[in-house]
Amino acid sequence: MADIISHPPMDQLQDLEYCIDSNPPWAETIILAFQNYIVMLGTSVMIPSVLVPAMGGTDELAISKMDVCRDGPTPSILLGDKARVIQTLLFVAGINTLLQALFGTRLPAVVGGSYAYVVPIAYIIRDTSLQRITDGHERFIQTMRAIQGALIVASSIQIILGYSQVWGLFSRFFSPLGMAPVVGLVGLGLFQRGFPALGNCVEIGIPMLLLVIGLSQYLKHVRLSRSFPIFERFPVLICIAFVWIYAIILTASGAYRETRLITQNSCRTDRANLISTAPWFKFPYPLQWGPPTFSAGHSFAMMSAVLVSMVESTGAYKAASRLAIATPPPAYVLSRGIGWQGIGILLDGLFGTGTGSTVSVENVGLLGLTRVGSRRVVQISAGFMIFFSILGKFGAVFASIPFSIFAALYCVLFGLVASVGLSFLQFTNMNSMRNLIITGLSLFLGISIPQFFNEYWNPAHNGLVHTHAGWFNAFLNAIFSSPATVGLIVAVLLDNTLEVERSKKDRGMPWWVKFRTFRGDNRNEEFYTLPFNLNRFFPPT
Repeated sequence: MADIISHPPMDQLQDLEYCIDSNPPWAETIILAFQNYIVMLGTSVMIPSVLVPAMGGTDELAISKMDVCRDGPTPSILLGDKARVIQTLLFVAGINTLLQALFGTRLPAVVGGSYAYVVPIAYIIRDTSLQRITDGHERFIQTMRAIQGALIVASSIQIILGYSQVWGLFSRFFSPLGMAPVVGLVGLGLFQRGFPALGNCVEIGIPMLLLVIGLSQYLKHVRLSRSFPIFERFPVLICIAFVWIYAIILTASGAYRETRLITQNSCRTDRANLISTAPWFKFPYPLQWGPPTFSAGHSFAMMSAVLVSMVESTGAYKAASRLAIATPPPAYVLSRGIGWQGIGILLDGLFGTGTGSTVSVENVGLLGLTRVGSRRVVQISAGFMIFFSILGKFGAVFASIPFSIFAALYCVLFGLVASVGLSFLQFTNMNSMRNLIITGLSLFLGISIPQFFNEYWNPAHNGLVHTHAGWFNAFLNAIFSSPATVGLIVAVLLDNTLEVERSKKDRGMPWWVKFRTFRGDNRNEEFYTLPFNLNRFFPPT
């Protein structure tokens, strides 16, 4: 039987062009880095667009209180709150991505804003002491400071679990069977960001989806020269350019003048008010909104999102390692990455990004779509995030791309990450009824339970868990609204309690166990050793 199997299980994917420590030519690297920057803009714009108005902020220029100068009282102009938050989020995302690629897991993973924080942030926004503030801008400032305080305190969870190696010790309970549904749900769990969002503007979303699939799959072998597969390397940039121009023409021709508000927000290229309200030059700095305020309830609620982002990032790291042709990150490297991610959330709190950080799933999918898993590409992409966040007007031009274009991309990129997760099943015995039950139950409950919680959740209410303790409601609602987190709970619990000793081989442990320690595989040193000879001071375990 083994003789007729032409595709035996393999530690690393074989049909990728550049791995984690190999680099394309410099010109190609820079364009690929810019493509990574464009892909992460969708989430970076959407999260502030949802949260800032609810906080009382505005996306328009506003007149502040009268400032007294030599010639008499003069009104000062306040930049749009949404534009400033997006600018800050991109700036900190660039710093966090660079730190993670240099000193964390060292995987080519972009670290950006996370939807996991929406539930606890909505709880903070609804705080009665903040709702009593009548002035919108003042309420926005006070709410932002409360979110900052909660993020600063909650970041300690990841910092402690990471640098103490506790998360690495816990990862010893992971197996290929347990991780397959978790990584799969990191992609599948974001299905609502895909076609449902695309459907808000099908005349833009459908052409984008078809164009991406056509260029990246059917025309990927078309080359301008013998060594330059342009459609395989840059399908996102090419497709966005064409569809964005198409969207601009539709907007200018008045196609959306009488349409519903949701259609206008999803289709029009001039609805975001980002370009007019963004500054030409502004350097985000810590405590720019004022000193953070601290509340025990806010901090406990935010800890739920930190735990969720830790689970989701763990799954994304596993997917990124496979798409970068690297070995699965050992426990020590995984803990190191989680610790640096905690530092990233601390920076989110200090700068005031309005949300916390996690690994960008769409950028992980982009590694597979372009077949380039180079670490250098992501490091240069971090430079683009920082550069365009400081030069606000230029960054706002790209940030004004309609979200339906990104939703079409997500259909491909999230699906690719999900399939990478399922590829871990090749190291297990899928003729085992035990394994089939664990995999099926983890995938189904990982989608079904969060969907049940999301049906009851509304920013104006407490959600399914409805007690007098608001922080407790936010904590449980955030945990059980995360497909990857629910999948981890179900998969790891069942995998480590059902016929464990008898099923070691069926679970894929003989293949997995060598990647638990840094010294377990000689390739780990090549992929995960710290730069600048820092391993002398921080020896791996």
